[in-house]
This record gives sequence, structure tokens and C-alpha cells, in this order.
Amino acid sequence: MALNFTLNGHKVSLEDVPGEATLLEVLRGRLGLLGAKEGCGVGECGACTVLLDGKAVDSCLTAAWQAAGRQVATVEGLAVGDELHPMQKGFVETGAVQCGFCTPGMILTALDLVEQSPEPSDEQIRRALSGNLCRCTGYHDVVRAVRRGAKYMRGEGEEA
Repeated sequence: MALNFTLNGHKVSLEDVPGEATLLEVLRGRLGLLGAKEGCGVGECGACTVLLDGKAVDSCLTAAWQAAGRQVATVEGLAVGDELHPMQKGFVETGAVQCGFCTPGMILTALDLVEQSPEPSDEQIRRALSGNLCRCTGYHDVVRAVRRGAKYMRGEGEEA
């Protein structure tokens, strides 16, 4: 099947996409975007999270055809040149990146949360990120990272 969608602000048109292909398979295999990762393959770990029309989804569970005519955002589309997105900056500055495997999914999940609640509480952050697993560390730095990124997104100072 043909598949047309907008990816990180750019029109994408693909031919011969198998009807059973997942969005994750298309992003990684056909388009070479490696930020979304297959961790568990069953929607439990959040490593494959992308934004579909601004909402965080597990791309391993999302059929590729579901992206037709829609907006898909991956971590690769956040930075502008060498300038990190405010949420990415928050993660780097707080040391919440660890090995990096889970980081793209956490950042995109955090963006969805902050779009809904620009000044989320720690409890809201923890609840939003409950589907994103990290094996490197606890989530203290991740919560701080989301708070800091949200603050930057609101246009507030350098400290969170």
C-alpha cells in the first residue's frame, strides 16, 4: 500500500508498505530513524514512543497505515540545527539521559504531557511516564528533567 504522512514537518510518501507493518518498522527500517527503539514489542516499555498528531503512542503497536494523512514526530525532529529542544535541554542538564535507550520515548511522552499541562506536578509527571521504563537509574532525575524542560518551554529562566 502507499503511505503518505508528515514526519517531523516534512511530507513522506512511501510505496509498497505491507499492510501489517508497524509505524516503528517504517520509521526504523524504511526511513532510517533510529530514535524510536523496539524494547519489548508489546507496548510495555515506551522505548518506541513517537507523537502522532501530538499525542504519545507506542509505535510498535501502531499500524503504519494509521499514520496516513497525519503528523508524526520523532526525537530526530525536535532539535533545530545544533539547538536542542527545551525538553531535550532539560534532560541533558539534569543528567537524565543515562545510556539513552529510553530517553527519546521519555522526552516525547514529556512533550505530550507538557502540551496538556504546561506546569505539571511531580505526580502528573510520574503518572505520564509510568509507561516508560528505564533500567539504568531511578526516575528522580527524569522528573527533574521534565520540570526543567517544561519551565524552558514556558520561556522561564535557566533554573528549574
